[in-house]
Amino acid sequence: MREVLAQAAFQLFLERGFERTTVDDIVARAGVGRRSFFRYFPSKEDAVFPDHERCLAEMTEFLAVVDGGDPVGAVCDAARIVLRMYAANPEFSVQRYRLTREVPGLRTYELSVVRRYEQTLAGHLRGRFGEGGDGELRAEVIAASVVAAHNNGLRLWLRSGGEGDPEVAVDHALALVREVWGRSVAEAGAPSPEGGGGGEGASGVLAAGPAASPPAAPSSAGPLPASTASSGSAPAPPASPFPVSGDGEVIVMVARKGTPMWRVVQQIEAAVGEN
Repeated sequence: MREVLAQAAFQLFLERGFERTTVDDIVARAGVGRRSFFRYFPSKEDAVFPDHERCLAEMTEFLAVVDGGDPVGAVCDAARIVLRMYAANPEFSVQRYRLTREVPGLRTYELSVVRRYEQTLAGHLRGRFGEGGDGELRAEVIAASVVAAHNNGLRLWLRSGGEGDPEVAVDHALALVREVWGRSVAEAGAPSPEGGGGGEGASGVLAAGPAASPPAAPSSAGPLPASTASSGSAPAPPASPFPVSGDGEVIVMVARKGTPMWRVVQQIEAAVGEN
């Protein structure tokens, strides 16, 4: 039923446009009631990304049992799970990429999905490097690097219309991450979780690679998931943990606990645009 609803929704999005399609339209096309739709999807946006929950669960399971000898290699391999998901259905992947680029609300929603993948990778790395100090920082930076590298390679494939082998560009990008961070981690020595990541072996690792500056924000431009950037260039590192307008004004967002992350990001983007 989940697949039937997703197919009906996507067909209507392509035919009528995302904004002009209602949940009632979707359930009518699928031949079921509204209750069935909301049993599987909390919103229309979720129906555009029906495969990411399964993929995220597969990634989590993979990282739970992976050999701990090479933490950077493990998260790179975990990212390839997402690559295989997209490559398994090139036509759908390319159509979704194009649809998401056309609908601002979907781009905003996708940011929250990107962040969930990144948090999963970072969580695995924190288990190896420690929860505090440089260990936690290293985990966040490496996870962001893996996501950015994966998205860069997969985005090239999607823009080509799904032609060729997507693994070529993605493998090249992830190899660069492993070359830089795998060597850095090996030289520093991965501290045990009990060590908290703040020992002597953890210091100076960021200086060994290209991330001595603040880590780049997670790319919203492609899969993990991949559909929002309009150019192949990497995003500039944020100068502040808060959105800042051109004149340096800080924008603070307040939301109720439990508010969906995509809604929070949407409101922040709107505030930034207004300023």
